[in-house]
Amino acid sequence: MQARSERTRRRLVCAGARMFDQNGYASASLEQIAEAAGMTKGALYFHFASKERLADAVQEHAQAALADFRQRQRAAGVPPVQALIDLSHALAKMLQGDPVVRAGFRIGDECTGRRPGAAGLRQAWTAEVLRLVAGARKAGDLHEHLAADGPETLLCAVVRGLESLSGAAPGPGRLEDRVAALWAFLLPALVPAPHTARYDVRPLSPRPESRPLPPLSPAAAALPRSGGPPAEAAGGS
Repeated sequence: MQARSERTRRRLVCAGARMFDQNGYASASLEQIAEAAGMTKGALYFHFASKERLADAVQEHAQAALADFRQRQRAAGVPPVQALIDLSHALAKMLQGDPVVRAGFRIGDECTGRRPGAAGLRQAWTAEVLRLVAGARKAGDLHEHLAADGPETLLCAVVRGLESLSGAAPGPGRLEDRVAALWAFLLPALVPAPHTARYDVRPLSPRPESRPLPPLSPAAAALPRSGGPPAEAAGGS
């Protein structure tokens, strides 16, 4: 019963994410979300008392995808500069393929200043960028002449730019190609010439085995790939 309830909850999170992504947080209604999940509104309320609680769950699942990717990077011993490159590729891939991550950023944009914690996903990404830049500085992998906050500001702007490009880049792989081209331009500006050859700016797939692929968010990963709601999704548990 608990496993069934968790599957139902994840399906609601993914349906909510699709509606928030398509219509915006303010315009998405619980009726739309319940219909998208193939459930009654009562079944939705069984798991989430309000749209705010569902939006919180969407952001939690999006942050879990980031945390999982970074954990696998650390386990693989990926150095900071390569981790920054791969993290930007992971973000591009998730923005193209995972509605939960896209919705997490949109909720933050629409609700920051109005709801506590609404900017949590963006803050989590920014914190990872800052941590990795600090690690690269400590390792001596960045130009010494760079301004104190220069790389941090630039790479945080890259994250924001990827969000904008994800809605305008047609075709699979196109955004990842743009990210690779961006890093081919940025790398010599950030990293001393003797070090640039250490790093691979290509998309994560195809990739060397030491470079982990980004995961889907927990909610999106739990969905069947072929469509209709599972039989248990129509119930209230």
